[in-house]
Amino acid sequence: MTLNEALAAIQPIDAAMRQKAQEKWNAVAKPLGSLGLLEDAVMDLCAIQGTLTPDIAKRAVVMFCADNGVVAQGVTQTGSEVTAIVAGNVCKGDTSVCNMSKIAHADVFPVDMGMITTVDHPRMRNCRIAAGTKDFSQEWAMAREQAVQGLETGIALAGELKAQGYGLLATGEMGIGNTTTSSAVASVLLERPPVEMTGPGAGLSRAGVLHKIEVIQNAIALHRPDKNDPMDVLAKVGGFDIAGMAGLCIGAAVHHIPCVLDGFISAVSALIAVRLCPAVGGYLIASHVSAEPAGHLMLEALEKQPMITAGMRLGEGTGAVAAMPLLDMGLAVFNEMTTFEATNIEAYQPLS
Repeated sequence: MTLNEALAAIQPIDAAMRQKAQEKWNAVAKPLGSLGLLEDAVMDLCAIQGTLTPDIAKRAVVMFCADNGVVAQGVTQTGSEVTAIVAGNVCKGDTSVCNMSKIAHADVFPVDMGMITTVDHPRMRNCRIAAGTKDFSQEWAMAREQAVQGLETGIALAGELKAQGYGLLATGEMGIGNTTTSSAVASVLLERPPVEMTGPGAGLSRAGVLHKIEVIQNAIALHRPDKNDPMDVLAKVGGFDIAGMAGLCIGAAVHHIPCVLDGFISAVSALIAVRLCPAVGGYLIASHVSAEPAGHLMLEALEKQPMITAGMRLGEGTGAVAAMPLLDMGLAVFNEMTTFEATNIEAYQPLS
């Protein structure tokens, strides 16, 4: 499926089903709205899948791995070789998201979108576009055609996982330098200065953050990405992992699968998808608000509220996985708890 075909196929979530889910919540024997955002999330699941009995038992974290040429400018504490090391550990099941996913009963799928060093392991899905992006301080990060390829890869993966019976997807990533690319994309799309959108990433000093901001500022001034053209922004200052996650969001919408966002980088990817097709937003669930400076700004732009506020900023998909048990608990109450009518208790009335 091409990008244009996918965008044309997306329909808004089922608003009527969401209303039915609201009515069912109102009948459950507890104070109205007392589970807060968990109730909203369950209603979203119903509207996305078009049923009052949504099934998210089979779930996947798709972890897009890619390197970024801008690392050459000293914007990170570690080198690009770490991307492949961590990606290899994912294949072995030995990273934070892998261990958390065991608790959340989620399968982790590592995808090579364009690492400099390849990982030879049967679990690694080879979707390489190139051996990392270009250094966007000097030239475009990628060709526009490569940006499209990245999105179409994510769209295809969502379709494959749907065919395998997965009812819940989550975005994950691994790529040294990707907070720099994400901050650059966010700065352009939100029309805010890089100083407001840029943080320490995996642990830069204050001087390092200032240098990172300068690199982003200069790149935006050099390439002048068009804020009204998300593909132009992605191609000029983005990354292959961002493209893959944006495509996964679009593919989830095509196939009516809820997609749980991780943190800042995932939210940037989601904003690209939503700018390409606003209806995609209805299929997205915000897991948490990242501790990166622009984390809350990205969620505001997506019109999403996070279920978790815990100061997390690890990436990999860890925040998305942390939210999955909350969805399970919300569904347990929604599906199994008795009603006011069954217990002969007078139902609560909505407050005026």
